[in-house]
Order: sequence, then C-alpha cells, then structure tokens
Amino acid sequence: MPERAHVSSIDELEAFRSALIIYLSKARPTLDEVSSEVMRTRVWLDDEQRVHWENEFRRRTRALQEAQAALFSARLSTFREESSAEQMAVHRAKRAFDDAETKLRVIRKWGRDYDNRVEPLLKQMEKLQTVLAHDMTHAIAFLTQAISTLHAYAGIAPPTAAPSSASRDSVQPAGGADPTP
Repeated sequence: MPERAHVSSIDELEAFRSALIIYLSKARPTLDEVSSEVMRTRVWLDDEQRVHWENEFRRRTRALQEAQAALFSARLSTFREESSAEQMAVHRAKRAFDDAETKLRVIRKWGRDYDNRVEPLLKQMEKLQTVLAHDMTHAIAFLTQAISTLHAYAGIAPPTAAPSSASRDSVQPAGGADPTP
C-alpha cells in the first residue's frame, strides 16, 4: 500500500469550480430576465392588448353601424338605389368588426388562461433559482475547501523510514558543502 496518495487533478477541480461560477453568473440573470418577461407579458395581455382591442371593437362597431345606416337610408331613398359601394362598405366593416370581436375574445381567453399555463413553469423556475442561489453556492464553497485541503495534503512530505547506512552517507549537510576533503 502506498505511503502517500497521488493527487494529480486539483487543477481539474479548480477548472470545474471556475466553470460553475461562470455558469451561475450567467444563469441567474437569465432566470431573472425570464421572470421579468413573464410579468411583462401578463401586463401586455391585461393592459395594452385588452384595452387596444376593446377600443378597436368599439370603433369598428360604430363604423359598422354607420355603414349599415348608410345602406339602409339608400334602400329607403326613392331617388336612388343602393350602390354596390355601400354594400361593400358594410361587408368590409362587418369583417373588421368580426376580426376585432375574435381578437378581443382571444385576448380575454388568454387573460383567464395565462396564469394556469404559466404557473407550473414558474414554480419549476423558482426551484431552479433556489438551487442556483443556495445549493450551488454551497457547492462552490465545498469545492473551494476541498481544493484547499488537497493543496495542503499534496504539500505534505511523505513520511520517511529511518535512513539506511548507505543513504546516510549520501546526505548532504544543510550548507550544501561536500563533507569529504
């Protein structure tokens, strides 16, 4: 059995520790950015898009009503027949109205479903944030301590047996001078 362990990969542990620190320095901001993006999307759905399509719905409803009123008054008018332009205006306004109604319905549905779809993913992301903030910090501290311990261990001279008579003759004094004249 050898007297001393042969520790030869301390540099690999140091490289791993450095890579882990770099990973953490990139992963944490990325997770924070994802969390912010989820919140921005929620605000965008609830405020910007909902308000926009409610206004568009009202505007297009008025445009449809005006086009229908113009067509109706042309039909009632004894002086002229309804024109195809008025009919096309009503059809165009009806398509725009249906489009706004559909988009408003989709926005409202996403407003209701967004939290249900995103919440499980956010919980997983929070677990990952906890692992990165807590467990990986402890892992880095453990690696730092292990590296220090291994450096200290590698620096210890191996225990030597009592020198034999042949090896005693070849030992140089501390001054480095040769003892023989």
